Amino acid sequence: MATAKKSAPRKAASAKKAAAPAVNAVQDMQEAMTKPLKGAVEKLKGLKLPGVPDTFKNVNLQGAASALLDNGRKDLKALVEANEKSYKGLQAVVQRQAEMLKSSIGEWQTAVKEMPGKDPKENLAKLDELGRAAFKQALADMKELAELAAKSQADAFNVVRDRINDNVKQVSDLLKTGGK
Repeated sequence: MATAKKSAPRKAASAKKAAAPAVNAVQDMQEAMTKPLKGAVEKLKGLKLPGVPDTFKNVNLQGAASALLDNGRKDLKALVEANEKSYKGLQAVVQRQAEMLKSSIGEWQTAVKEMPGKDPKENLAKLDELGRAAFKQALADMKELAELAAKSQADAFNVVRDRINDNVKQVSDLLKTGGK
């Protein structure tokens, strides 16, 4: 019985410990990201390169860690947006292919229904004409699908490119201001 009473306070203490990290999750994450930055800054200071200690004297590591976290969120958001654009583009290509196939099948069915009972030479000429028209249409359809796919991929790439440009600008600004 005595052991049951001793384990009850331990459970309450462990419940308090479990609740505490949730409250300070952002701070803990910033500290976790700041530790390696502090070590890197100290190593750079130790190199005794001209101007390096002055550059890192006033570095705001908390601000830099916060900026890195925010940057990561923006990167993920951009990747999700790029994937959505790519997926929607793929859906458009597949939908357009289905429409093209349906149209082509309809044309061939109409042509075949009109053929019975006519002169065989006329039927062959009509098939030849339909074949040529179908080939031209297939080339036009392939071009349209390629343009549709290229536009979709360009849209997705633009999202990623814009995010990369933002990252470069942010790093440049961070280096200029020392993380402030």
